[in-house]
Order: sequence, then structure tokens, then C-alpha cells
Amino acid sequence: MSAPEIRPAIEADLAAITGIYEHAVRHGTATFELTPPDLAEMTRRFKALTDGEFPYFVAALDGRVIGYAYAGPYRPRPAYRFTVENSVYLEPAIHRRGIGLQLLRRLITECEARGYRQMIAVIGDSANAGSIGVHTKCGFQMIGTHPNVGFKFGRWLDTVMMQLALGDGATTVPAP
Repeated sequence: MSAPEIRPAIEADLAAITGIYEHAVRHGTATFELTPPDLAEMTRRFKALTDGEFPYFVAALDGRVIGYAYAGPYRPRPAYRFTVENSVYLEPAIHRRGIGLQLLRRLITECEARGYRQMIAVIGDSANAGSIGVHTKCGFQMIGTHPNVGFKFGRWLDTVMMQLALGDGATTVPAP
């Protein structure tokens, strides 16, 4: 397999992104959504993030989008403005090939360049070893588990919380 291109996402990528996420919603526990959003909703979400100047990337292989990653606000209150939450999704056939790791590393680098100081991963399902492993490889620390907070596919699911300091982290006061 050739190396994927990691690049900023554009609106033309959203049909592929919507398909990748639809599969994750219908078949996986990484997301706790139960009904896949349509292209119009995914477009609205994309614009909200990019209009807010949050980074959003795709991995493309031979011109075809095979995965995506973005950072968004961790929480809406202003005191959280230096903290982002990340998301990474891949086509099922592309899992375990290092592409999620490449996307996450690019996202981390971009968030640091934009002055963010903390990145939070909210990982659906404590059995999601792939996602936990990728975040661990990028230096995230386990900060806790919320047991049995989601109910999907007839069973209770945990959320795993991981955190990574970006740049100076909390060692200095951020620029206004």
C-alpha cells in the first residue's frame, strides 16, 4: 500500500466522510450516535468547525478519502478555549495500518501551532483497544473511565478519557 496523503479536508470530501461515519454509527461503538447524520448535517458540522478555525484533515489514498480527523471545542464555556477534543475515523478496511496514527499526529501538530494547550480524547467503549493504543502512542495519558454511560447495540458502554498536553501545556499562561 502506498502512503496516504494527509491534507486539509474540503467540502468535496464530505460525501466520503459521511459514508465513513455512517458505517461507524451503524456498526461500531466509537461513537454513541444511533442514527447516522446525512450529508447536509455532516456539511453543517464541517462548516461549524472550519468556520471556528478548527483543523480538519482527511487521509486520501490514490485520490480516495479513506479516513478523517478533526479537533473541535472540548466544551462551550470560554474557560475551555485552549482545550480541544479530537475525533478520528477510518474506513473499516483501512484499520490497523497506521493511518489513524498519521492523522492524529498531524492533528496534534496543527493544534499546537494554533496555540491550543490540551487535547482530550473521549473514546467510546473501553474495549476500543485500537483507539486507546493510537492515543497512547501519541503520548496521551489515561485520565479516567466513565463506566456504563452509553447504551448501544443492547449493551452498556463505557467512555474512556485520555489527555495530551500540547506545546507548553499548563506550564505557562497562554497568549490572549
